[in-house]
Amino acid sequence: MSSPKVAPPLRLGTKLLYASGAVANVIKQRGISTFLLLFYNQVVGLPAATVSTAIMIALIFDAFVDPLVGQISDNFRSRWGRRHPFIYAAAVPVSVAFFMIWNPPQGWEGAELFTFLLICLLSVRLFDTFFELPSAALLPELTRDYNERTRIIAWRSLFGVIGGVASTLLAYQVFLRENPDGSGGVLAREGYFGYSIATAILIFTFIMISGLATHRQIPYLATPPSRKITLGAMLREVGATLNNRSFIVLTLSGMFLYVALGAKGALELYFSLYFWGFTQAQLSLFTISAIFASVIGVMIAPSLAARLGKKRTSLITFTLAVIAGMAPIGLRLAGVMPPNGSSALFWIMFFDYIVNGALSMINGVMLSSMIADVVEDSEVRTGRRSEGLLNSADNLFKKIVSGVGVFVSGWILTLIVFPKGAKRGEVDPEILQGLGMMYLPINGAFYVAAILCLVLYNITQQSHEENLRKLGERELAADPTGGGPP
Repeated sequence: MSSPKVAPPLRLGTKLLYASGAVANVIKQRGISTFLLLFYNQVVGLPAATVSTAIMIALIFDAFVDPLVGQISDNFRSRWGRRHPFIYAAAVPVSVAFFMIWNPPQGWEGAELFTFLLICLLSVRLFDTFFELPSAALLPELTRDYNERTRIIAWRSLFGVIGGVASTLLAYQVFLRENPDGSGGVLAREGYFGYSIATAILIFTFIMISGLATHRQIPYLATPPSRKITLGAMLREVGATLNNRSFIVLTLSGMFLYVALGAKGALELYFSLYFWGFTQAQLSLFTISAIFASVIGVMIAPSLAARLGKKRTSLITFTLAVIAGMAPIGLRLAGVMPPNGSSALFWIMFFDYIVNGALSMINGVMLSSMIADVVEDSEVRTGRRSEGLLNSADNLFKKIVSGVGVFVSGWILTLIVFPKGAKRGEVDPEILQGLGMMYLPINGAFYVAAILCLVLYNITQQSHEENLRKLGERELAADPTGGGPP
């Protein structure tokens, strides 16, 4: 890997526009995790287990595509660098595929509808990888500063929340708005056409903004050596790169976490509409609460990381977030929560959303920043910068198991015999109790396992700065001019 030119300090505008790329990622993720199971099950008519199977297959496919794209982009050479060609190539196809998934042909059912859903999902996942992985891999190259990475990731997380809130409000309050007489809403098929057009345009726009904002940084990014490598040698390099203790424990933690998040995301609307009986207007307010939560999290995360360290901050906020997220369901099963439809229930849950959201935001920032710090730790050991490979391998295992989480959620609905075409307030209370009783122990166990894995992470600010010192000595020895003129 050749040493890049000495880069000028990143401008604030560049950091913010780069971070805005998270909007595109979150719109896709939020749409699929929040609405897709409900849309194809309750609106289009596919069995829940069939829909969740398609989602799981697509996630597993995506997981195995990720390392391939990561390794290719790590070693790609072009006048636009290693990452930007992939970013630009993704913009149109992923936007079109996301539009198509919400517009299945009228009259199709069974195997035809399943095949259409699966093809659309595979297309979204494939081209999303072309943007998501190279974009994430840019961060360790844009800055090597331990704390600046945390700040940029915090901004990226904030933009992600804003994008998720905006797209969800567009759904609840504009395209899938529930009418006073109860018609319309998320169960009305016609609203998804406008929703899909608007979100597809937003996805394309923010992919291009993020790519163009960092285009001027291309001359300062590392260039891979021109070389021929056999498949065996490539596999050995992959094995050496991934054989890193901190990376392994972060990956294991992420696997357990994403099983839980996969189930949580797929069942979120079922809990909101049926278990708690909230209206779509109330769900919109909960969505807005995420902005307050994200602002709190973004403001607190960098200072906590600087004071306590990333690992300790993650352990504390992760544990508290799990408690805040699962306690209301447990309290409802114990019979101590206010009844559905009461203002007390709404405000308790609104406050819980803010607390859980802020804690989850801080923990998410820490986990992403910890993965970024593995890049230099791995480079010291292997002599290669493998941002794409590390991010893709981390995503590989997370996506496989998040597919398992979605698959489990579909079977939970099947086992409790959740009715099709269900109306809010009309589902048998025993079915809803079964939903909560199956969800809590399954997800709780995975959350605990994820937290325990983080205990073994061993990169600190001191060890990161030592890694930078070693890499600086190597770069100076390879190029005594420091990348500048002789």
